[in-house]
Amino acid sequence: MIRDRLSSRRLLVVAGLIAFVAIGIVIATDPFSGSGPSASAANETPTSLATVTRKSLSSQAQVNATLGYAAASTIVMPGGSGAASVLQAQQSVGQAEAALHTAQAGLATDTLALERAQATLRADRAKQATDCRGAGAAESSNSGSANASANANAGACATDHQTVATDEQSVAAALEKVAADKRSVSAAEAAVPGPATSYASARSSATFYDATSTYTMLPVVGRVLRAGQALYAVDGKPCLLLYGSVTAWRAFVAGMSPGPDVAELNTNLRSLGYGDPSGDTFSSATRASIVRLQQAHGLAQTGELLLGAVIFKPSAVRVTSVQATLGGAVQPGAVLAVTSTARVVTIALDASQQASIKVGDEATITMPDNSTTPGVVSAVGSVATTPSGDSNGQSQTPTVDVEVTPTNPAATGRLDQAPVQVSVTTASVKNALVVPVNALLALAGGGYAVETVDAAGSHKLVAVGLGLFDDAQGLVQLTDTTVVAGQHVVVPTS
Repeated sequence: MIRDRLSSRRLLVVAGLIAFVAIGIVIATDPFSGSGPSASAANETPTSLATVTRKSLSSQAQVNATLGYAAASTIVMPGGSGAASVLQAQQSVGQAEAALHTAQAGLATDTLALERAQATLRADRAKQATDCRGAGAAESSNSGSANASANANAGACATDHQTVATDEQSVAAALEKVAADKRSVSAAEAAVPGPATSYASARSSATFYDATSTYTMLPVVGRVLRAGQALYAVDGKPCLLLYGSVTAWRAFVAGMSPGPDVAELNTNLRSLGYGDPSGDTFSSATRASIVRLQQAHGLAQTGELLLGAVIFKPSAVRVTSVQATLGGAVQPGAVLAVTSTARVVTIALDASQQASIKVGDEATITMPDNSTTPGVVSAVGSVATTPSGDSNGQSQTPTVDVEVTPTNPAATGRLDQAPVQVSVTTASVKNALVVPVNALLALAGGGYAVETVDAAGSHKLVAVGLGLFDDAQGLVQLTDTTVVAGQHVVVPTS
């Protein structure tokens, strides 16, 4: 669009010059030497002479933009497990573990009873073996006393048989009971991991608020908050801002797995002066540092930071709006809208012009009061989107987002948002052969020329190629031509 508008303007200028050149009468003056304009005797058209020179040129793209703060985002109250849910999960673990302990105790008792029954059986079998051997020996004797002894031993042997049979029944019953106990223990052991996993999950997602919590402090719009400061408070407990790029997606508790979120926490605790924890592991040093942090903020010194107690952002934030209500119930969702403290100019650039602007291009920002300040293109979007809103029934042009970072942010003021104009330097050339843009003449057969005037006052059309256009200076680079620096070319005076 910028190039199209510029081309249209040049063609209008060239058309006027062609009409003038057709008259063929030129009175030479040199505007750079301070001499005044002259006019054609035939049509009173004023003309001047410009000197072909060499100088550096740059091409600018003029676009509308919006000044504001960078990195807009939303601080969200995370959802998770309330204290009641964590307690219920903990109780389920306790019940499962108690059932396991009961089953294990029953197995131990019945195993001991089995061992005793087996010992009794072994003793009674030994006695039986002795008594029954004696009975057999007595039967082989013919004496009367021997017969009496045999009868006695036979009675003892029979009794032993009955006792052993009873013992064997007791052992069998004890074995069956121990087997049943083992099955109970196995079932109880299998029942523990489920509640344990549920408890670990509830503990990992445990929030620092519950169903009855309310907001007791909210910041004012425009306030700037830094690491270690409270973003807001719930039930008198602050939610602290910490620096980092990883979202706090779980509670910081002992036994948690290592991760980048823990590394961020350790870095913040160390930089804020609460200790010297390091690495990505929740260590005893981490817990001790959290205790110091909690003590400094008047909190219960649990050594843990539940979900929502801290929020990570890459840098200091500036509050732009507050969605929560003071005294209102705490629920998962948006609490604050924030930006970084860095100033940025955002351009909705016509997608067709994306290739003309690149990161690192210099820019000039024109403020609402017409003051200017320099900047640099810091980001060029790669996804084109169609603007939303009323287009009066016409299709809208897709755009890409381009960001310009002011070189001197203080010069951009403190307005949250303001319309500005940006001139982006899209190309430059050094030591270019240049003439004023209005020296160009469009040739009937295509291409361009300039009208040169020599020292004798002779006029000549010389074909030229065109290089870079510098709209700010009104100059154009000449290429592929015999024109040289120092020659004079005809230009309209106004």
